[in-house]
Amino acid sequence: MGSTRAPEPGRSRQLSVLAICCLSVLLVSLDTTILNVALPAIGQDLNSSATGLQWTLDAYTIVLAALLTSAGSTADRLGRKRVFRLGLILFTVGSTLCSLAPTTGWLVAFRTVQAAGGSMLTPVAMAILTHAFPDPRQRARAIGAWGAVVGLSMAAGPVLGGLLVQSAGWRSVFWVNVPIGLAALLLTTLHIPESRAPHPRRPDPVGQILVTVVLGTLTYALIEGPGAGWTSPPVVAGLIAAAGALAWLVPYESRRDEPLIDPGLFRSGPFSGATATAVFAFAALSGFLFANTVHLQGDLGLSPLDAGLRLLPMAALSLLCPPLSGQIVGSRGPRVPLLIAGAGMASSGALAALLTRSAHPSPLLLSLSYALFGLGFGFVNAPVTNTAVSGLPSAQAGVAASIAATSRQVGAALGIAVIGAAAASGARSAAWWAITGCGLAVLALAALTSGSRPAGTTRRTADGTGTLLIRHS
Repeated sequence: MGSTRAPEPGRSRQLSVLAICCLSVLLVSLDTTILNVALPAIGQDLNSSATGLQWTLDAYTIVLAALLTSAGSTADRLGRKRVFRLGLILFTVGSTLCSLAPTTGWLVAFRTVQAAGGSMLTPVAMAILTHAFPDPRQRARAIGAWGAVVGLSMAAGPVLGGLLVQSAGWRSVFWVNVPIGLAALLLTTLHIPESRAPHPRRPDPVGQILVTVVLGTLTYALIEGPGAGWTSPPVVAGLIAAAGALAWLVPYESRRDEPLIDPGLFRSGPFSGATATAVFAFAALSGFLFANTVHLQGDLGLSPLDAGLRLLPMAALSLLCPPLSGQIVGSRGPRVPLLIAGAGMASSGALAALLTRSAHPSPLLLSLSYALFGLGFGFVNAPVTNTAVSGLPSAQAGVAASIAATSRQVGAALGIAVIGAAAASGARSAAWWAITGCGLAVLALAALTSGSRPAGTTRRTADGTGTLLIRHS
């Protein structure tokens, strides 16, 4: 009797933890898809320029990317449940403040509060999942379910955002975060166990400052460059500061015993491929959402709700594909899902680029382009996350997850800055060809960094050949 009942509480706890972690990622990802639909209304109400709207998105992604790695290591050190709860509080408070913002400047500032909270959610949730699902196959399936929530946010976000903007105004897109945040906070308090890494890393404030400078100044230059001119002193200063901080960051981190980001980890082919894939995939996603907001509501004059409904083919496949991707990763590895992801996003961008040549593109072909993007993006999250987490010791689960999450946000920031700038300036075709290029990059990385030969570099890295993994094990 006792032996048959013993596994049940553990399985029940696993499912509870998975549900709460999924609720947290819903909170963060829903905010992005809803906000894109609301951008034209925000611009009209607050008299925002296209650059101001880009900063509304990128202020969030820059702060998120800059703080993710330190948030993961802090959670390893102080307790994952404690940091996760603090993240939920900050995100909920930040959402409330955003709904009250009187100007674009204040909205951008309050978005950084949201981002500070969000930085404590995604990587820490992944560390909590890794701790709760030690079996690799179960973990891959759990990550697939976790990724499906991103698809759910993409399915619900545009439509829900359209309904909220049309019925209650753009401020309501931030109100919806409050009940979700409060529910997640209560459930976390009741059901998630506390966990810490046996040997967490020490803080690395210099590394944190350098990462923030690299991301902030590079994104500033990319956003402001098209309008101010690439030779204007502020833009040139931003590019020089980014290059200088990066040149300092790599050797500085290489010399530290416990760096914020260990450069030696990138000697693993699959790990490097996963982080680079995340950059390209999320650059494509953020560029896709921004370009479609401009096209559907600006060029075609659709309402926020109609624009959201047009995106349903993309959203539906983004919802349906992640669980299948997770199952394939668990049984056959990451190569096949990554190849599907790259092919889907590249073909979507190419088709959309051809369609934008027409003043009246075929709605059917445009829907096919959206569906192809949803197919590609739906397959990318599970292999990227599983490969990145599996490439580091389990004791550093928070750091492992935060590096993967940081690469996503770096990609999102670059996508908004580069592809968003092209779309906002009227170069719609260039924006879609850039998305095509991101898909082709994912395809190439899948071919080069997945499989048995690249996996050998991960094994050698884990065995301690010139990296810090042995010291952290």
